[in-house]
Amino acid sequence: MDSIKDVIENGRTVLGIEFGSTRIKAVLIDDSNNPIASGSHDWENRLTDGIWTYTLDDIWGGLRDCYSNLAKEVNEKYGAEITTVGAIGFSAMMHGYMAFDEGGELLAPFRTWRNSITGQAAKELTELFGFNIPERWSIAHLYQAVLNGEKHVSSIKYLTTLAGYVHWKLTGEFVLGVGEASGMFPIDSTTKNYNEGMLGKFADIDAVKRYSWSIYDILPRVLTAGDSAGTLTDEGAKLLDVSGKLKSGIPMCPPEGDAGTGMTATNSITKRTGNVSAGTSVFAMVVLEKPLEKAYPEIDIVTTPSGDDVAMVHVNNCTSDINAWVNIFREFAREIGVEISVPKLYDTLYFKALEGDADCGGLLSYNYFSGENITKISEGRPLFARTPDSKFNLANMMRTHLYSALGTLKLGMDILADENVRIDRMFGHGGLFKTKDVGQKFMAAAINTPVSLMETAGEGGAWGIALLASYMLTKEDGETLTDFLNNKVFADGDVYTLEPDKRDVDGFNAFAERYAKGLPIEKAAVENME
Repeated sequence: MDSIKDVIENGRTVLGIEFGSTRIKAVLIDDSNNPIASGSHDWENRLTDGIWTYTLDDIWGGLRDCYSNLAKEVNEKYGAEITTVGAIGFSAMMHGYMAFDEGGELLAPFRTWRNSITGQAAKELTELFGFNIPERWSIAHLYQAVLNGEKHVSSIKYLTTLAGYVHWKLTGEFVLGVGEASGMFPIDSTTKNYNEGMLGKFADIDAVKRYSWSIYDILPRVLTAGDSAGTLTDEGAKLLDVSGKLKSGIPMCPPEGDAGTGMTATNSITKRTGNVSAGTSVFAMVVLEKPLEKAYPEIDIVTTPSGDDVAMVHVNNCTSDINAWVNIFREFAREIGVEISVPKLYDTLYFKALEGDADCGGLLSYNYFSGENITKISEGRPLFARTPDSKFNLANMMRTHLYSALGTLKLGMDILADENVRIDRMFGHGGLFKTKDVGQKFMAAAINTPVSLMETAGEGGAWGIALLASYMLTKEDGETLTDFLNNKVFADGDVYTLEPDKRDVDGFNAFAERYAKGLPIEKAAVENME
């Protein structure tokens, strides 16, 4: 304890903070890259006027509360005060749309990755670029606003993401890490910068030419892992720590997206490695050996924090519907006078799913709280369906919900398998994997690949961005991010792996066939349920 206190008081720590979909988390690591304290703040997006959003008050109030909880834990555990750290990194859920005017004022409510409102723009840009532009990408949001003739577009001076916005306000530097930038606009992995040819094509669109701004100017400057991204300003220190104890001048690494921090936190940034993050949304990342044969609407091409190409299968919906069903059981337990902790309730229901039929007994569900691009569903309508002769019991019902959480992901991963994309290892992280073996077992079945978990995976993206900040702070000449992770972070890490079980793989394949055939049911629900 005394040694950790000394590390904290002498600023030999590194701080990482990530804005997730349902939680803002801060992780403080020591000079050996080990987590020593954490803090968090729960939050939730809201649907306002048809837009999934968080307000600026949500962002800054949540950040301050998260940091305050971290500082409180440090004080309680070690009797120390945080006055400085060696470096800071910020990350957040990727994509979305935050547009600002000359004075830095937000021009329209923050549009998160969860919105499926840019279909026309995404389609036209995909055709123009010959490169898949998903609906949630920032450039799709910008072009849709252009097509809509939205009044605010003429006043745009800056366009960024949540991570880029927070970093900008804390440092004055309008930059992004290359992995986060790759979710705004396509990146050329040879130059580690925005694709020049595609920038030119966008600038030449007649509807875009009407505006005085240039796409070359309004996007953040791109940096790669290890680059310096400015320092914490006096104003930034006050925004982060309302107690006033935190000093300014702290170096900051490039802000990254949750995809890049997930890759870092699972040591999955080298070719033929991958990771899958399963929480409110689920996405799988596979670092490519070579480009795919063609563009697929189900596959995003983004990059690692070092700028290497990554195939990304991103699904908007994962655990939200499971959470809703678990709450129903919690409510029932209370009605009959039984108090049960939330972790025990989840464990009980997840373990019960292991007893279900491999194909879920003919049951079917769609966990769509919001629209889903891969299956071309425009809005969310959670739905559960069965035939009269389905095997309807608790085990099959829970197994169905867990399979459904991975159903759309499997459709995208099957495309990579057909492209003969090789994956030597796939690491999992996120809330789906908290109950031992269950989520891991079903994920292995869905993608027919061994799935590994690390002891540190629970620290998630906040630890990942802390590692990127540590790399920037301590890297030696010629030391790559891969070298840093292999030799200084994961050299002695424990890894727990589950191989796919053939019975589960066959069962998931049968469920996936039912899932694909049943999509018209989900589309009908969208059309007929207001």
